[in-house]
Amino acid sequence: MEWLSILAENPFFEFAIILALAAILGGIGQLLKQPLIVMFIALGIIVGPGVLDVVQSEDNIHLLADIGIAILLFIVGLKLDVRLIKSTGKIALFTGMGQVIFTSVIGYFIGIGLGFSALHSFYIAVALTFSSTIIIVKLLSDKKEIDSLHGQIAIGFLIVQDIVVILVMIVLSAIGAGGETSIAEDVIWTIVYSLLLVGLTIVSMRYILPKVTFHLAQSQELLSLFAIAWAILLAAVSDYIGFSAEVGAFLAGVSLASSPFRDAIGTRLVSLRDFLLLFFFVHLGANLDLSIIGQQIPAALLFSVFVLIGNPIIVLIIMGRMGYRKRTAFLAGLTVAQISEFSLIFAGLGLQVGHINEEIVGLITLVGLITIALSTYLILYSHQIYNVIYPALSIFEREDPVQDAKSKLKENKSFDVIIIGLGRFGSKIAQSLDDHPEVTYMGVDFDPEIVKKYQEKGKTIFYGDIEDPDIIEYLPYENAKHIVSTIPNADQSIQMIKSLHDKGFQGKIFLTAMQDKDYVKLSQCGADEILHPPSMAAENFYNYFLKDIRKLEN
Repeated sequence: MEWLSILAENPFFEFAIILALAAILGGIGQLLKQPLIVMFIALGIIVGPGVLDVVQSEDNIHLLADIGIAILLFIVGLKLDVRLIKSTGKIALFTGMGQVIFTSVIGYFIGIGLGFSALHSFYIAVALTFSSTIIIVKLLSDKKEIDSLHGQIAIGFLIVQDIVVILVMIVLSAIGAGGETSIAEDVIWTIVYSLLLVGLTIVSMRYILPKVTFHLAQSQELLSLFAIAWAILLAAVSDYIGFSAEVGAFLAGVSLASSPFRDAIGTRLVSLRDFLLLFFFVHLGANLDLSIIGQQIPAALLFSVFVLIGNPIIVLIIMGRMGYRKRTAFLAGLTVAQISEFSLIFAGLGLQVGHINEEIVGLITLVGLITIALSTYLILYSHQIYNVIYPALSIFEREDPVQDAKSKLKENKSFDVIIIGLGRFGSKIAQSLDDHPEVTYMGVDFDPEIVKKYQEKGKTIFYGDIEDPDIIEYLPYENAKHIVSTIPNADQSIQMIKSLHDKGFQGKIFLTAMQDKDYVKLSQCGADEILHPPSMAAENFYNYFLKDIRKLEN
């Protein structure tokens, strides 16, 4: 390894080696379907003193790592959309806070039971509560489930977790800056500095940033440069007055969250964030003592099992009590079966202020490696796992209080149209039918919030999940002329149409295909019509466009 050390004496070659190994490990991670976070931490260990000992210019890497964290927090603040929490109802708040409280309390007592001190147990417990928004959004997007009910709920409570971690970091950074002063003085100065920092953010957001960004938006490059400069400036100010730099960067993002240019800024900074975060994980891995990590393997395995099993269970319990089906709760619950990059940043902050040692940082990092690696496969194969264990999940599902209503609906009601799925597409169909009162219809949906909304309007709606093999038994399909399913899952649609044909349904069946490959698959299953929203939207635009052209010609 001597030749690597010689090359590493030159920072340029040192960084070249690090980036080359990062690309190689990233490619391996892609083959293994692993997030880059796992591979980058492994890279840090490989280039650290325990293996290749490539890292020589630690100060340079540390600076790039700090900038990367600042950009990460800036983008989190920039995309902080409280409206998403509102759109998923109180479930996001209750699930997010419930999971944080449950994990931190139980994790704390596990730490005490393993012999860790109260302060160390506190840090471990809090680090276990946060799940990775970056990883979850990426995996859900790849699976085309970001707009699904469980996807929206997951993003909602991940935002709640992001807010909690920011608040915790504010408190800890203030405590860490206390020095020799009394607790009362610490509290007073914390309040003063908080007001000063928030006041600067509000003033800038109202009177300075709108004019500046509007002027700079004529050049995308200049707008991005300003956004980075603003994030680093507030991070520096925050660090100077005693808070962590991450808090200032987060507030810088919040100050631009209402800007019409926030999406353009965020999109251009994502690649920079990912590149700079590489150095954070390299810095983290390079400073890990492999002998210390080896001693923490039993504790790390126990905490990992707790995160992989305990976190999803609490989400299942909370969502089940709030009326959600076991399938939705299970799929949403799997998204919290890992700890986050914020957990590692939080541990680094604890090390910086002297609350924990490298042994605890190593333990949290090891838990991160285990849980992120395993939870990735859990999320990728979530539907297959659910199909195997769903009978055992019934204990988490609240007993349906409308069983009698199902029988009554089946016996005494008949409808011309049954709409299965009242999301964005299904609700538009329902609105169209509202313009024709001679046509009676009922809806079916598995989102309690949608069910409640339609019931308040006096509409007939049934709370059911197409995944439920007995759902057809509850529907008054015998006299229905049309059944319209807006469910985008082709396999579920095929199963439903098979059940209807087996029961002798004589009406017309409309199925929905969001992708071209699903359109071909559904066309072969016996549906009367296949609804393809993208094509329908394009056709409507063409008709409108053609009508407008004819007006101009006349």
